[in-house]
This record gives sequence, structure tokens and C-alpha cells, in this order.
Amino acid sequence: MLAYTYIEKGKFLLKEKPRPLLRDPRDAIVRVTLSSICTSDLHIKHGSVPRAVPGITVGHEMVGIVEEVGSAVSTVAPGDRVVVNVETFCGQCFFCRNGWVNNCTDPDGGWALGCRIDGGQAEYVRVPYADQGLSPIPDGVTDRQALFVGDILATGFWAARISEISREDTVLILGAGPTGLCTLQSVLLYEPKRVIVCEKDPVRREFVEKNYPNVYVTTPDKVISFTREHSDHGGADRVLEVAGTEDTFRLAWECARPNAVVTIVALYDKPQILPLPDMYGKNLTFKTGGVDGCDCREILRLIAAGKLDTTALITHTYPLRDISAAYELFEQRRDGVIKVAVSCDN
Repeated sequence: MLAYTYIEKGKFLLKEKPRPLLRDPRDAIVRVTLSSICTSDLHIKHGSVPRAVPGITVGHEMVGIVEEVGSAVSTVAPGDRVVVNVETFCGQCFFCRNGWVNNCTDPDGGWALGCRIDGGQAEYVRVPYADQGLSPIPDGVTDRQALFVGDILATGFWAARISEISREDTVLILGAGPTGLCTLQSVLLYEPKRVIVCEKDPVRREFVEKNYPNVYVTTPDKVISFTREHSDHGGADRVLEVAGTEDTFRLAWECARPNAVVTIVALYDKPQILPLPDMYGKNLTFKTGGVDGCDCREILRLIAAGKLDTTALITHTYPLRDISAAYELFEQRRDGVIKVAVSCDN
């Protein structure tokens, strides 16, 4: 089968590899129908993910059809259309039982697919703990509608959930990239009083203005004063940092009102400085970390009900054989790209 492979820092290559086999009774083999490229894949390419293993097939954002299941798998069967979760989790350890699946204690727990074990920018993928890692796609929901459920939409949904948003809140979202846009849709489910999106890219600002006309849009150089002018208590009640730069990390706490919640879901290329003396007295609550991707079935239910729809984020589609060109487009942000779908079903 064809599989896009991490060779070494700075180099991915489309290679022929053996089709994966079941290794454990809890495994499933999924024929990938549609995959996508994530910014985290670029972090692997450029050496920013030290735990990534050279030789693995990359890709952790995918949907497909179950081909084969192990003897202990009970929630899916061959022929089922499924979303594959970015997180691998056992469902039994202390962290899983509390819903903190990103910190599953299994050796393959957390972000494994496409990082430490073979992922889904390929024709087939082996999914450990299939009962937890696969979610059936409801009838009437297309592959394109479901594509982001297991990763960036799960991330945005989780970020909104842990931010404790109320209807009286002014919510600031820093970054309108793919994950930022998924976060925006998820925040809107809570019907806050105001939502402000901060984004430096004019193409992305235009996308927000076109698709979310009731959302305020501003730029990083104006966001501090804009947020103060458009909030009730001198700053945002909830700030969600999804951009992942040094400037947006700083803006996250600067734009927050005293006693606000600041949720950091971005992945950074280098350590960030938290200047505690400068923010002393603001009494902020910070929430950080990788997504606890255990809401996929609820997200699929909301998609089926018409309450979430991320298909507009898919601006380009490539066949797997042309995935290198898809990466180049995505990395260089050419042609107004937001997300690229990769068709793996040959």
C-alpha cells in the first residue's frame, strides 16, 4: 500500500509499505477513505516533535471503513464507516476513567497515530483500542463532514468545554487557522454574549467575516484595545489561544480581564515565558494541554443535527499519490488554503 512516511528531519516520502495486520485482539484495521494534513504533521517534519519516530507513516486525521477487527472489539464491525480518534486510549486506567484520555498510561496512549505508530496518510491503518479509538459515522453524515471530528474539531470542542463559557461572557479566540475555526464553531454552541476573533492573515479574517457575520474580527496589533472596547469588564472573560506564537501567548493573558480563564490549546515550537510578576494581581486561571478527545460521538451527533459543519474549511482535495504537492500547498499557505483533504480510497 502507499503510505506517506517520515524519513528524517525535513523529509517525508510516499513509499510502498505492507498492509498493516492485527497485533492485538483490541485492534482494528481501517481502510482509509479520506485523510487530511495537520499543522502537527509539519511540526514532525521540521523536528519539533522529538517523540516522533522516523519510519512511521504520518497522519492522524482520517475517516474510513472498518476492514477487520480483533476478537475483543465489540463496538464496530467490518463495513462500518468510522472516524479515527487522534488519541489512543485504553479506557481503563485512572486518567481514562476520568476523561483525561490524552494522558492514558498505556505505552501507546495519547498522540500515537502518525507520531509514534503508523498513522493514516495511507491506504490502511491499524487502530489500537478500537472500541475507544473508532466512532461510527451516522447515516447521512459524509466523509467530508466527519473528517475533522477526531482531531481539530475535537480539539476545538474540548477547548470550548473546559473554558467554562457562559451566555454573559466575551470570548476572545486568538488565531483563525483550521483549529481556531473549529474552536470558533464550538464556542458558538454556548451562545456567549460576544465572540472576538483575532487573526493577522487577511484571507482568514475574510473567511470569518463571510461565514460568521455576528463575530467581531480584529488584528494582533489592535486586539488589546479592541477587546477592552468590546467587553464589559476591561478584557475578555474567556481567552482561547489557538495560534501558537510567542506574540499570541503574550496577548492571551494581556487581553484577559482579572479573574478570567485563559485556555491554551496551541502547540508551540519552543518554550514560552509566563511573566508572573507582570500579571500579578490579575488572578488568572490557565488551562493548557493536549486534547482529551473523548467527545467524538457527541460531535458526530451535533453534525448530524446540523449544529456543526466544518466542510467549508476543506478548500483543496488531492489524491494520495499527489500528497507531496498537497503538503507544499498547505505549508506555504498558497491559493487561500485552509485545509487539504487527501483521498486515499483508490
